[in-house]
Amino acid sequence: MRVKRRSKHRKVVKFYATCFGFRKPYNVLVDGTFVHHLLHHRLLPADNALQALLSASRPPPLFTSKCVLAELRRLGKSHANVFDAAGLLATAKCEHDKVVSAVDCILSLIGDTNPEHFFVATQDSNLQAKLREVPGVPVIYGLKSSLFIEQPSVQQRKFAQLDEEKRLHMGKSEYQKLLKVASDGKMAASENASDDGKKRRPIRSLVENALGVADKSKFKKKRPKGPNPLSCKKKKSKPQLTAAQNQGPKADGEAKRKRVTKRKRSHKDSKQTETAS
Repeated sequence: MRVKRRSKHRKVVKFYATCFGFRKPYNVLVDGTFVHHLLHHRLLPADNALQALLSASRPPPLFTSKCVLAELRRLGKSHANVFDAAGLLATAKCEHDKVVSAVDCILSLIGDTNPEHFFVATQDSNLQAKLREVPGVPVIYGLKSSLFIEQPSVQQRKFAQLDEEKRLHMGKSEYQKLLKVASDGKMAASENASDDGKKRRPIRSLVENALGVADKSKFKKKRPKGPNPLSCKKKKSKPQLTAAQNQGPKADGEAKRKRVTKRKRSHKDSKQTETAS
């Protein structure tokens, strides 16, 4: 469960970083209810707990306001420890001559677009509901001994989507500016090309006529290549015979043809020839 929770929190932080420009170190604006929750559930030190929640490389700076401190002072001794703990935090400058409620003070610090990129940590449900309507305000709250980042509301997601579409599509004024710049660039390029052509064309034509060089295409046509010589088998060369070897068999054949076989006559054949005579 902790791993899934961390991955969800990282996705929320990444959403606000990409869509609303939040950068490290993240600033956290804290009210009295959240400080009371931290002390009651002993989530101390608070900066380390928020560092783990935001997956930051170092503890984030914590802020409060003078109006929040004044509200805690009014609550008396029951919240003295909360007042002392809140007094250790850095105070964000609010433009209130007279002390107002903590909710109004935090809303005035956030404004319409949250220019200081505050993460607001509060346990006040009314304040959380009002902050959901303001784009780019992530809300941190506690549940027992765990801290959570509220998922972006539907309004914040719609605002981020519209802002992204505005970035992608240019307005009419920007489009006209681009057309003017493009036309000016084309005119300047054509003038430079014409000046260069007047200067360079006669020299180039003389050289080409003198050398007889014709214009060649920049890209050569690909022709079918022959087989790879390494992949082909080499032809076996037949052994060449010498002149003596070529004449040898012919002489023997002629000698065999010329040879006359004499028939040996036996003693009986000689007697028959004598009687016949």
